[in-house]
Amino acid sequence: MEENVKIIGFACSYCAYKASEMAGSLRLKYPEGVTIIQVPCSSRVDPALIIKALLEGADGVFVAGCHPGECHFIKGNYFTRRRIYALKEMLDIFSMKGKLRLFWISASEARKFVEKIKEMHKHLRESKR
Repeated sequence: MEENVKIIGFACSYCAYKASEMAGSLRLKYPEGVTIIQVPCSSRVDPALIIKALLEGADGVFVAGCHPGECHFIKGNYFTRRRIYALKEMLDIFSMKGKLRLFWISASEARKFVEKIKEMHKHLRESKR
């Protein structure tokens, strides 16, 4: 029986969310149980939202933004990188570090977007066993 894995994803509207839309247009499939939330910039994802998602039953959370140096808000993804690193260190105390992922996706990288989600799903499914 397939394990149900629930993943919440925060995707910046300029790159990562556009990649998710392109994946849909190309009919690329990723596992069920993935909810993608569009945010203006990856830097706008409050760590409290990530913790809340994990506490309310998400098996994993990802934050996806523009590649470093390509953020439409100039330095937003540099703030994101520092914030996610610090949050992962905190989550490591509770053995939850593997439940949070950060990846950089441009609008044209639909296949990469789907592959990152599939990798995360596989990792989380295996860790539930």
